[in-house]
Amino acid sequence: MKKHSDTLTGQEAYVRDHYRHHRLVAAARLLLFGALLLLWEVSADLGLIDSFFFSSPVRVGKCFYSQLLYNDLCLHIGITLLETILSFLLVMLLGLLPAIALLFSKTLSEIAEPYLVILNSLPKSALAPLFIVWLGTGMKTIIVAGISVAIFGTIISFYTAFRQVDSDKLMLIATLGGTRRDAFLRVIFPASLPILISTAKVNIGLSLVGVIIGEFLAARRGLGYLIIYGTQVFQLDMVITAIIILCVIAFCFYQLIQRIEHNCKKKYTL
Repeated sequence: MKKHSDTLTGQEAYVRDHYRHHRLVAAARLLLFGALLLLWEVSADLGLIDSFFFSSPVRVGKCFYSQLLYNDLCLHIGITLLETILSFLLVMLLGLLPAIALLFSKTLSEIAEPYLVILNSLPKSALAPLFIVWLGTGMKTIIVAGISVAIFGTIISFYTAFRQVDSDKLMLIATLGGTRRDAFLRVIFPASLPILISTAKVNIGLSLVGVIIGEFLAARRGLGYLIIYGTQVFQLDMVITAIIILCVIAFCFYQLIQRIEHNCKKKYTL
């Protein structure tokens, strides 16, 4: 009975230390963010930086409020969010299906692998003008631009993750009469989840980058459009405000995927 009590006490101490560590990390992040904002504001107030070119937290706050009232900022944020989410989901889906096909066909993988590497190395910003010529302007072009930034790297990452699964486990499935579908669903996919989620963390940022590139060239709405418009009319407060909003969006997406990763770890005990 004493041993059981000691075990519970040890578990409780571990959980307490775990949550304390996460609270410490969160507090440190907030303190660092606040210190950077304070340094930025003080530097602008003292003239160490030109507030016209570099803005300041106070000017950004005023600009944010003004854009909310008079420039439909929520609409621009919503458009960018929608395009990014659609691009991300399509990247994950369109990356997963070819990776599965490559896994189950050695010949196909040997043929396609060099082409995937070459296509992944292309500068995606150079493709955006072609997308406009092929597809015209609008949301469809922007979503395709968002997909193009991450799709080929995703296929390579997924395929590599699938191939790294322990071959002894696959042999055991085959020995027990399991099909390739059973091997994929019961062994390959669960074992590859850490890499798939890590790839998702990268892809959400890449999809956002691709969407902004598309909005630079082919949009009349969205945060990318606000950045280009603000640059053209020298409203740099607007530009920096839009960039900060993009940073907040990227952070929120990252936290969401972190939460998904945490739930997957509990479910699959990764």
